[in-house]
Amino acid sequence: MKRPYSLRILAVTAILLGIAGCGGSPETKNESASSTPSSSPSAFPMTVEHALGKITIPAKPERVATVNWANHEAPLALGVVPVGMAAANFGDDDGDGLLPWVKKRLEELNAQTPVLFDETDGIDFEAVADTKPDVILAAYSGLTKQDYDTLSEIAPVVAYPDAAWATPWREIIRMNSKAIGLADEGERLITDIEGDIKAVVAKYPQLKGKSAMFMTHVDPNDVSEIGFYTTHDTRTLFFEDLGLTIPGSITKASEGTDKFALTRSAEQIDVFDDVDIITGYGDEKGELLEKLGKDPLLSKIPAIKRGSVYLLPGSTPLGTAANPTPLSISWVLEDYAKALAEAADKVK
Repeated sequence: MKRPYSLRILAVTAILLGIAGCGGSPETKNESASSTPSSSPSAFPMTVEHALGKITIPAKPERVATVNWANHEAPLALGVVPVGMAAANFGDDDGDGLLPWVKKRLEELNAQTPVLFDETDGIDFEAVADTKPDVILAAYSGLTKQDYDTLSEIAPVVAYPDAAWATPWREIIRMNSKAIGLADEGERLITDIEGDIKAVVAKYPQLKGKSAMFMTHVDPNDVSEIGFYTTHDTRTLFFEDLGLTIPGSITKASEGTDKFALTRSAEQIDVFDDVDIITGYGDEKGELLEKLGKDPLLSKIPAIKRGSVYLLPGSTPLGTAANPTPLSISWVLEDYAKALAEAADKVK
């Protein structure tokens, strides 16, 4: 389900000077960060506040490293190739450590693949240090205080603004682009992605005002409870970009917690009577959806009963891209909106 990159994203980076030269080896200086006319040294030293502290970036970063999910996408979208970044460990269908929209972007920049950090068992601090970064971007991450302190021994770290794994895609762009001296370009990128979203959503007016819930991964062999993402998670927040609403059941459950996911037992499923559309992660064969429809309790959820459900195909790139990030949004947008609209058509 590959989609071409948004021409608008390309237009943002096309205004950057030296874009053709930013594909150097990860062992070389990050040329794009230093050749962009609007990334003026006058922006530095720069102070950045976040949930884990306050940092000062003394000078315009020449070598940018990123850790955890998707933080490399903001600099890449703006023409800056990191010296190192986290390898994809979910949705990587060919096992090369790159999600398809990231691989496509690197090809557009004629850039070699940066050093890929294996984060299967946590952050590889030694590998990060070996890339000799001037700044480490982690605006969307699950950094612990210990992680943060260890990384800070290597370079200034831009952590999440409020809570782990809760940074909306706009803030991912704002924080990470500001830290590399490309705040204005980051704002233009946000505006252009919003334009892409608006254009696609306009094709599907049936989405407007429908309430939607995003289920977490459900074990087909144990449907005794349902997991769902709260209003602190970017998957749920993205519904509002698509013209959908967040049902009161999810909003209420999200109050008083900073967790990005919660569960409800099957005996409590009547709380989801206000949900028009359910999406989440399924499987290629549709076995989970079939199981939910046959379960004596879960089948009573109105959305399941009427079939206004769209389950993303497991750990494929499409399923991964439903978690909105700077490069994945344009990749998944048309397919995702169309599938949700088909579910919305079943809501009377």
